[in-house]
Amino acid sequence: MSVHPRTRTHTRTRTSALLATAAALVVALTACGSPAGGMPGMSHNSGAAEAHDNHDNPDNHGGNSSHENHSDRSNPGTAGGLASEEGGYRLDAAAGTLPAGTATDFRFTVSGPDGKPVTAFALEQTKLLHFYAIRADLTGFQHLHPELAADGTWTAPLAALAPGGWRVYASFTPDSGPGRGTPLVLSRTVTVPGDAAAATATATATATATVAPTTTVDGYTVTVEGVPNAGTAGELRATVSKDGRPVSDLQPYLESYAHLTAFHAGDQAFAHLHPEAAAKDGAGTGGPTLSFHAELPAAGDWRLYLQFQTAGTLHTAAVDVRVTD
Repeated sequence: MSVHPRTRTHTRTRTSALLATAAALVVALTACGSPAGGMPGMSHNSGAAEAHDNHDNPDNHGGNSSHENHSDRSNPGTAGGLASEEGGYRLDAAAGTLPAGTATDFRFTVSGPDGKPVTAFALEQTKLLHFYAIRADLTGFQHLHPELAADGTWTAPLAALAPGGWRVYASFTPDSGPGRGTPLVLSRTVTVPGDAAAATATATATATATVAPTTTVDGYTVTVEGVPNAGTAGELRATVSKDGRPVSDLQPYLESYAHLTAFHAGDQAFAHLHPEAAAKDGAGTGGPTLSFHAELPAAGDWRLYLQFQTAGTLHTAAVDVRVTD
């Protein structure tokens, strides 16, 4: 089984750190009375993520973001893409607050060890940088490919955001400097003002899956099987069907037949997985079953976002899985 380089790098370097906190996370989930139906909305965990937001939200320090995020700076190896700075590279946002209910541009830079904005990035799955946004309750997922200006400023066109705490991630590989060729995932938190409790209630009421490995989106049914134990490499299989029939016309999307991103409940730790079989030369079709190398490092609930394309349309399916020790 082949392993995508980014998955291997982040998993191996961060497994020990996440395992050290896994027990505490499980206790926290249990103490909050997380039932088998506790994943949608995950209000029992969103408080922890919101509390973490206060440490690295630029608005909470009332000044230039280059002087903030002290907690992340003191722990540059924070696991799962939860640090804003690692290896001398830093994610700086132009704003720590975004408007609710309307599309908005989010501007940011990635600075290098020399303190200057990085402008040279290596292609990763046909893109220079992958940008993600997720709400503290793991709803509202967005995966974008922002534009890079000559001065090193990225602009990500975000769709409307619901009120609450959000985390944004930049996944990239520098193509110059001391970190050249090293895949990195950096993140920051942002706040969207408004009634976060109401937004959570709405997300919970409209959720169709409850810690369930099966969901339906745009008429397609997606089922995930084979979730491994925490920190143990294994195979995860995603099957796509429609009207009870297997779907075998998945089109290439970012050099593969599906793109899989996972977020850990409570701390929003990030994991990036890829199918075992890549789409060759951007041609052909795939499905109905895709195999992934899976090594989710921490126990607890994970929300997986599977993106796949058919007939030129991109679909995003959210499934929930529970990883045990």
